[in-house]
Amino acid sequence: MSLINLIRIALKALQRNKLRAFLTMLGIIIGVGSVIAMVAIGQGSKQSIHDSLSNMGTNMITVQPASNLNGGVRIAGTSFQTLTVKDIVALKANAQYITEISPAVSSKGQAINGALNWPTTMTGVSPEYLDIRKLSLKDGIAFTPTDVLTSAKVCLIGQTVIDNIFPNGENPIGKIIRFGHIPFQVIGVLSPKGFNSFGQDQDDILIAPYTTVQKRILATIYYSNIYASAANEGVTDDAVTEITSILRGSHRLTAAEDNDFTVRTQQELIATLSSTSGLLTVLLTVVAGISLVIGGIGIMNIMYVSVTERTKEIGLRMSIGARGKDILMQFLMEAVMISITGGIIGVVVGFLSTQVVTLTLGWPTIISESSVVLSFVVCAVTGIFFGYYPAQKASRLDPIEALRYE
Repeated sequence: MSLINLIRIALKALQRNKLRAFLTMLGIIIGVGSVIAMVAIGQGSKQSIHDSLSNMGTNMITVQPASNLNGGVRIAGTSFQTLTVKDIVALKANAQYITEISPAVSSKGQAINGALNWPTTMTGVSPEYLDIRKLSLKDGIAFTPTDVLTSAKVCLIGQTVIDNIFPNGENPIGKIIRFGHIPFQVIGVLSPKGFNSFGQDQDDILIAPYTTVQKRILATIYYSNIYASAANEGVTDDAVTEITSILRGSHRLTAAEDNDFTVRTQQELIATLSSTSGLLTVLLTVVAGISLVIGGIGIMNIMYVSVTERTKEIGLRMSIGARGKDILMQFLMEAVMISITGGIIGVVVGFLSTQVVTLTLGWPTIISESSVVLSFVVCAVTGIFFGYYPAQKASRLDPIEALRYE
C-alpha cells in the first residue's frame, strides 16, 4: 500500500471521530507547548544574565577580602581589612595583563536635598572605575585624579536618586546635596542602566572619589574591593594568576598559607549563573516532557479502542487480500498522524505561550530552532512507539475471527 493511500485512510479514520482525536492529541499539544515555552524561558534567562554581566565588562576582575572562620563562625569577606594602597601600588607596578585598576569602598546612607532624602549607597572609586564597569555619563563631567588626591567633595549621581531627591525635573548638575552630614557637589549624571539580572537597581547609586569616602565618611585606610580590567578576554585567566601572585607577595603570605583575598571574573560568574539557569531549564523541560509521555499513553489507549471497534473492518480488508503488514502500517500511520498533528498545534501553542510570558511578565524568551525540531522528532517517535503495539495487535487478527466479531 502506498504512503499516500495510508495517509488518506488515516485522515478519514480520524475525521470520523474528530473530538476523540483532538482529546487524544491534547496531551501531545500540552507537552510540546510546555517544552518549547520552558526552553524559551531558560534560553532567554541565560542570555539576559550574559548580557547583564557583559554590560558590566566581560574582562572585569574583582578582588575581595576572603571570608574566614572565627571561632567556628564564618565571617563575610567584607568584614576583613586586607586590601590597602600597598596592593594597588604593587599591582600597578608589576601587573602586565591589566590595563586599568580601581580601589573601591562603599557606605550606605541618606542622600539629602533640602527636605527630601533617599536611602542609597555611595561608592568611592577612582576615575578608571567608569571604564572598567562600562559606565557612561548622561550629563556633566567625571571627577579627575586631582579630585582623588585632594579628596574633593564631588559626586556622580544615578537616575533613581535624581528621581527621588530632584522630583520636579530640576537639573542636579552643580547642586549641593548631602550624604549623611557631608556636603557633595553633583558634577555628573550617570546614564540609566536599569535593573540587572538579580533585580538590583543599578541607578540607585552615588559615585565619589574613593579617598573622599575613606577619609570623610568611613574613616578607614582599607578597601572593600579592587576592580581591574584585563587587557582582553583572552588573557583574563593569566591576569587572575598574575593578580593572585602579586597580592600574595604584597601580603607576605607563605606557601603554606591560604589567600586572604578572593579573585573573581565576570566570565566565571557568567558560567556559574548560566550553568544554574541551564540546570533549572533541564528540570522544567523534563517535567514538561512528562506530558508527552502521558500523551503517548493516551494514543496507545485510543488506538487499542480503535482496533477493537474496527475489528470487522480489519477482517474484511484481510479477506480481500490485505496483508498483516498493510494493517500494521494503516494503524501505525493513524497514531503518527495524531502525534504529528498534535505536535504542530503544540508548536503554535508554545510560540503563543512565550509571547504571553514576555508581554505579561516581562521575562526574556528565546525560541530556539533546536527545541522545535526536537519536539517534532519526539512526536514522531512517540506516535511510532505508542502506536506500534495496537497496530501489531490489529495485524495479527485472524480474518475469520475478525469477520465473526460482534
